[in-house]
Amino acid sequence: MATASLPRRDFIKTSAMLAAGATLARPLSAASYSRVIGANSRIRIAQIGCGSRGHGAHLERGILPHRDATNFEVVAIADPWKKARESINGTITAAFGRPAKEFISYRDLLAMDGIDAVMIASPDFHHTTHLEAAARAGKHIYVEKPLATDFTQLVRAYDAATAAQAAGSIIQVGTQLRSLPGIVGARQLIRSGTLGKITRIDESRNDVKPYWYGYLKPDVKESDVDWKEFLGDRKMRPFSADQFSAWYGYYEFCQGPVPQWGAHFLDLLHYVTDCGFPLSCVCLGGTTYWNDEHRFTTPDNIVATWLYPEGFVVTSSNNFGNGAGNSRKFYGDKGTLAIDNWNAPTYSADGGPKRDGKIRGKLDVTPIDHPDHYLNWLQCMRSGETPNANIHAGFQHAVAVLMAVMSYDTGKKITYDPVKRELSSA
Repeated sequence: MATASLPRRDFIKTSAMLAAGATLARPLSAASYSRVIGANSRIRIAQIGCGSRGHGAHLERGILPHRDATNFEVVAIADPWKKARESINGTITAAFGRPAKEFISYRDLLAMDGIDAVMIASPDFHHTTHLEAAARAGKHIYVEKPLATDFTQLVRAYDAATAAQAAGSIIQVGTQLRSLPGIVGARQLIRSGTLGKITRIDESRNDVKPYWYGYLKPDVKESDVDWKEFLGDRKMRPFSADQFSAWYGYYEFCQGPVPQWGAHFLDLLHYVTDCGFPLSCVCLGGTTYWNDEHRFTTPDNIVATWLYPEGFVVTSSNNFGNGAGNSRKFYGDKGTLAIDNWNAPTYSADGGPKRDGKIRGKLDVTPIDHPDHYLNWLQCMRSGETPNANIHAGFQHAVAVLMAVMSYDTGKKITYDPVKRELSSA
């Protein structure tokens, strides 16, 4: 590496860190104080997207376990599918003694009075639209990853969200790995220098079949779906039960496992290493194995590689033609961190050219207590503190994801300028 390139790389890293934002608690601004919800006030939450993610992850496994400790109620829901609204409202009624108000469109939900916070679990291609609308409405927000499928929409939604955050909105992005005690411990391990300089970070996450097959519901009735609301800004076409229920498998709705699974991995490594935005990315893949009557277009075999200004290379790969080979490693010049198990990372001196004898055998990473991701969001609405995965962290993973998407689409290397906020092909 030429010495002349160092100031530029240092500048990029510094700019990226400023853009990514610190995740530590900061003194509250006057705006933040004005949006803090009092300890005795009930938080009124609305859910946009009532499918398996919104119903199962957000409601049943996410916020409901914290109901007694945090005093909230789900007061409104929105989803284009009647059956999803009915199903989630059954759970809401059982939990709170009354159903939430039902809407087909997020627009009508956001126009309702008496909503403090919004949780967004809509299909990927709606995330930026719903995030921007909720931010402009001044709500506290929990939004799923990947944050975007289009870069222009990402920047617009990010700007709206940062303005809302400055005005006191608590915005948590659904990259929940950074809330796991073992991952917080891994961050501390990396920061301690125990593993030395990180030179490479790799993830291989595979399965015997693409996950979108598990969402197929051939019995979905067109009469129960607002098809136009589901399509949003996508081209109108005849109703398809496959496209509606298994939208993960269609590229125009979901860009595949790098944005889906890779977003978690990218956010994890950004958090653990405190790195800046990637400098460049190349991505290759395709629908190479699962070609059948469903005509899925999401890639089932793909690999993306990023170069970061800190000098390490990152690779994320997914193969849905063979489930073997799952691995997640951080390679340092004094040792290796393995996060093959999210909840129980380990480390050793394996492979380190500068290993110094301080690591003996295979060791467990010491976990550090941390609030659950959903609980953290609920607590921050009371305290006004910055949540674990704020909007700046979401923007950083979204940029890395869209670099891979753009490379896959064009077949070219993609670079990112964090100062101009521009993607370009090299």
